[in-house]
Amino acid sequence: MTAEVAIDKPVLRLARAAALAVAALVAAPAALADDAATWLNRAAQAARQLNYVGTILYQHGGHVETSRLIHLNDNGAEFEKLVNLDGPAREVIRSQGEVRCYYPDAKVVRIEPRTFRNAFPSLSPQQQKALGEYYAFRKAEAGRVAGLDAQAWVFEPKDGLRYGHKFWSDVATGLLLKARIIDERGEVVEQFAFTDLAIGGRIDREMVRPSWPPAPTDWVVRAAGPGDVELRDTGWGIARPPPGFSKIVEGFRALRGKKQPVAHLVYSDGLVAVSVFIENVGSAPHPTGLTQQGGTNIFVRQFDDHLVTVLGEAPAAAVRQFAASVTRR
Repeated sequence: MTAEVAIDKPVLRLARAAALAVAALVAAPAALADDAATWLNRAAQAARQLNYVGTILYQHGGHVETSRLIHLNDNGAEFEKLVNLDGPAREVIRSQGEVRCYYPDAKVVRIEPRTFRNAFPSLSPQQQKALGEYYAFRKAEAGRVAGLDAQAWVFEPKDGLRYGHKFWSDVATGLLLKARIIDERGEVVEQFAFTDLAIGGRIDREMVRPSWPPAPTDWVVRAAGPGDVELRDTGWGIARPPPGFSKIVEGFRALRGKKQPVAHLVYSDGLVAVSVFIENVGSAPHPTGLTQQGGTNIFVRQFDDHLVTVLGEAPAAAVRQFAASVTRR
């Protein structure tokens, strides 16, 4: 997992409630589309424009991590500081289109471009577009999150090729307070939530500065490209990707235990990224089929003398479709 973890990300209801929701969607699709766009815009603007400080709990499978987030909007310029509160020390500074990840134990600072995949509680334009197009939107229950009045909203996938999403937003400001990804069995794959949050207080630039110089003299500075992939034509493609998925990365990646770099394609619908690895393994048979690690599905198939491995936080049907659609260009 990268240092910037975007997340951006419904609980399946009783059968009767689901049937009523579907009927309502069919009856008034245009109004619901407008409602979804309005809600998405409000949540995105709140994350960008407000000043806030809070503690974020991140859960993924059996992994739990807490971080302290400080966000400042200084006359339209955004600055963020994210500090790990448990586990290995890490500090992430986001500003001016750049992300700097500080690892003090290893004395390493990693510099990355700020990608479209924003970190919770932000929603990028690509994320908003994907939610608006490929998910049915409905209002869920009211409640409280981090001591604030919250309203829950559900985005249910329109096909079996995506997981569902449920969000809780602050009633007063629209800021995202909690987000879940739900698989086809109704189980939580991933969750972000504020456990405490102060919105609108005074934040100065010093609070969002790194604890170290931009390039400490005795540290290693690493500039990272898109996933450390050597970007070039691989000669491979996906003939029939699931609707809405488009290629965002193509190149060769060096993997641990592999003598030669393997072809690596990455496709995204704006919310989810699916990786496709293709390596030359000769004619010897290899284990194939579907496996699952938490919310990540992995499908492996043999294609002539190559092994195709597809993985992503997407339903099994989606990774199977990617694997079956691999083709030589």
